[in-house]
Amino acid sequence: MSTSRRNLLLGGAAVAAAGAIGGFVLLGANEALASVENGAAAPAFSVQDANGQTRTLAEFRGRTVVLEWTNHGCPYVRKHYDAGNMQALQREAAADGVVWLQVISSAPGEQGHLDGAGARARVQTDNAAPAATLLDPSGVMGRAYGARTTPHMYIIDGSGVLRYQGAIDDRPSARPASLEGATNYVRAALADLAAGRPVQTAQTTPYGCSVKYA
Repeated sequence: MSTSRRNLLLGGAAVAAAGAIGGFVLLGANEALASVENGAAAPAFSVQDANGQTRTLAEFRGRTVVLEWTNHGCPYVRKHYDAGNMQALQREAAADGVVWLQVISSAPGEQGHLDGAGARARVQTDNAAPAATLLDPSGVMGRAYGARTTPHMYIIDGSGVLRYQGAIDDRPSARPASLEGATNYVRAALADLAAGRPVQTAQTTPYGCSVKYA
């Protein structure tokens, strides 16, 4: 078995174990699912989007990319979408030339799984504005990145280097009221990159529902 394949399998076991407690994951920085370090090359991917088009990280070379792991049935995700918070951030990013990619790694039969038509319908229902929704039912992409929760956010610079990973903000709650006064780590990291500064807060603890891997 290859080292990379072994790492993916170990990552899946870590997610399963972490998700066993009520479907909620609040993980410490040392509890690695897959080891992807900031400042290193982000894992390459080749997956189909909701329109059936194969998308790769390489096609976005030269542009900042945001990866948003999502599950439309997760209350922590719903907090951000029902309040319009995630959509506003997606549109801000797009206006600045950032590529925003939703990623669905829920396995068939698990909460949050959608096929292409379902994913397109969900974008419409939520009035969301991702550049694309990537479908990862096998969980290969999610495990390669170490995605643990929904939401779990990653930012990759134009050179393909990972610059941020972790929570969307500093309020690990599903309550919409918690958005008031929250520090949005993704917005701050994008501002740092746009200004040519090192990302001040480059890694935080992700919170939300466990990614529903097979």
